[in-house]
Amino acid sequence: QPSRQHPARPAPAHEESLARNAYRYDMAMNILNWNIAAVNNNPFEYWITHSEPAYNGLMEGVQGFLDAPGELDVPIKEVFRESMAQELFALMEKEGWDGVAETKAQWESNFAPRKMVSGFMQDKEIGSKRLASMPDRVTNTIFTTDGGQVCRPTLINVYEGKMDTVGEWWEQWKEFMFVKPVSIKSKSGETRVRPCQMLEPISSKKYPAVTPQEEAISIPLQTLCQAVFDAVLVHIVNAVAPGTWHPLKLEICNALVKNKDQITLDILANSYADSHVVFLQEAAGVFIDRAGTSLGDHFHILAPAKLDSKRDQNSLILLSKSRFDAATVEEVTAKVTAGFAEGTPVADGDMFAVTVRDKSGGKYFLASFHGDTNGLATIPVVSATKAFYDTLDPEYKMLFGLDANTHQKHNPGKVQGMLEFVDFFVKEGLTSCWGNSPDPKQILTTFNARTFLQPQLNKAVRMSEKESKGDVNPKDFILFHSRSFRVDSVLKDNTGERKYIEGMVFPTLTFPSDHGIVRAVLEPQLSDKSEL
Repeated sequence: QPSRQHPARPAPAHEESLARNAYRYDMAMNILNWNIAAVNNNPFEYWITHSEPAYNGLMEGVQGFLDAPGELDVPIKEVFRESMAQELFALMEKEGWDGVAETKAQWESNFAPRKMVSGFMQDKEIGSKRLASMPDRVTNTIFTTDGGQVCRPTLINVYEGKMDTVGEWWEQWKEFMFVKPVSIKSKSGETRVRPCQMLEPISSKKYPAVTPQEEAISIPLQTLCQAVFDAVLVHIVNAVAPGTWHPLKLEICNALVKNKDQITLDILANSYADSHVVFLQEAAGVFIDRAGTSLGDHFHILAPAKLDSKRDQNSLILLSKSRFDAATVEEVTAKVTAGFAEGTPVADGDMFAVTVRDKSGGKYFLASFHGDTNGLATIPVVSATKAFYDTLDPEYKMLFGLDANTHQKHNPGKVQGMLEFVDFFVKEGLTSCWGNSPDPKQILTTFNARTFLQPQLNKAVRMSEKESKGDVNPKDFILFHSRSFRVDSVLKDNTGERKYIEGMVFPTLTFPSDHGIVRAVLEPQLSDKSEL
């Protein structure tokens, strides 16, 4: 009988290699970063990807109307009719406002005969004087004390009322501005006011284009300009897309505004519930509560002690309950921000940092950050964050998720380039989910552009120029120390389905953010046998 063959025992080196690989697999970290912000309350402000041809028909029609109206560029008085103007002046006089007579004179000699597009919508002087944008800022969407909101009847917010004619719009607009009071928070507590009472004078000192004479009559003058602006938009959409624009608006409002939080939470729950650390930016206060309800079974929801009460945009960190010990969490945001250089453009809620231990005792320093629009705060913030990390026990591992707001092209002192940012953090001993020498065009995480259905027409981008003139940039990163982790895999996602469609503008109706998700699987670096 031949002897039974036994498999040879693995050589010690091979056995150690297997042990290391098993350890790396067990301790691998699934890390996600996502700026969950999207368009503001104007559902038409940014181009989106929509499956219905009617959407592109509407947006191209508006673009053509405002870009080259031709014979459609009629005098304002043919849209905002004389009878409407006289009603408005009567309402303003009833309020006891100064300057109504002078505003009426301006209407008759200046505004009424102007062409509605070339003479008003495209007039840069009206923009520099804030005659339409200032009252829009105040009355577009009013947040009430009961947690609700009231919207001015206009195209550029989530107002749901039908406005199939300028006349139909006018009846609703008058009632909103001058009749129905709303309850708002004030220094003295709760105050009931009508929207027209919320308007404030436009200062000629702050806006030098405004003359002293215009400042004196700026409340009735801006009210007139706001009415004209809204009337022109209602006229245009009903001219280019009668019967179709309103259902489209309601659909977009539902996806990108009303149900945005739930769609966002569903993506995290359905596609990324296996994440160990989730870094989020630009989350509203109400999102924090909703996240606890929707994701609380899987994650500890961590938020800064000091939330942003003005912009309502906060950086958050979600920790896997199966991996981390919530009792060990300590917020260190104030210690990190204490190292920021004076003048660094960072607001409350932008930075959030904690230390925490996992259930096996591993120590982590975690930070979530939202950079300013041009990315100028990013390098100073990362520098200060790294400096704080260097003061911690060497056993701590750093993970830093951020919307760095870096751009493909660098403009010193004005716009932070991505390559220059990478050069900086590599010199600091850090690396990223994209490695140390990424190609900017391969790691794009934004693709958005303004439409012609918003107040700042100078920033509008034609449909054919979305890629060349839009915000198409590599903005989102996960940083860590090169001695702590190595990248096993990385993906980006603008669908909510763990895939990224290159060349697609977003948000979409199923992906409500204007930033892509970045997801990396990181394996621990093993320096010696003591880590096994």
